[in-house]
Amino acid sequence: MNRDGFKNIQFNLSGLGFWVAVFGVFWLLSAVGLGWLVNSFLILIALVSISPVILFLGARWWLKRNLISDGCPVCGHEFMALNRTQCQCPNCGEPLLVEKGSFSRLTPSGTIDVDAVDVSVKQLEDS
Repeated sequence: MNRDGFKNIQFNLSGLGFWVAVFGVFWLLSAVGLGWLVNSFLILIALVSISPVILFLGARWWLKRNLISDGCPVCGHEFMALNRTQCQCPNCGEPLLVEKGSFSRLTPSGTIDVDAVDVSVKQLEDS
């Protein structure tokens, strides 16, 4: 049996001194009349910790309202674009306008785009 069992109990309080010192400095500043400094520091810490959450939720809300997924009216290829912008279909290259949650053609219906090619003419000799 160990008679000196109570003498071997130890507590690790190495990190406690730092927090006691921080609390003491805040208490001293508020007692001297610099409580506004302590409050400003605490408000700054709160803003720094809350602002990324607000930014993430705001960006998610904005993307939910402005990111449109629809099919191309010409070829039917489905892709995403931002609302109230102009884009091209990645499949057929048709210029499209994104309005009211859907894609519409910029060119009037029935218009066919044609690329002209210059062909050199070789004259045949008459015999």
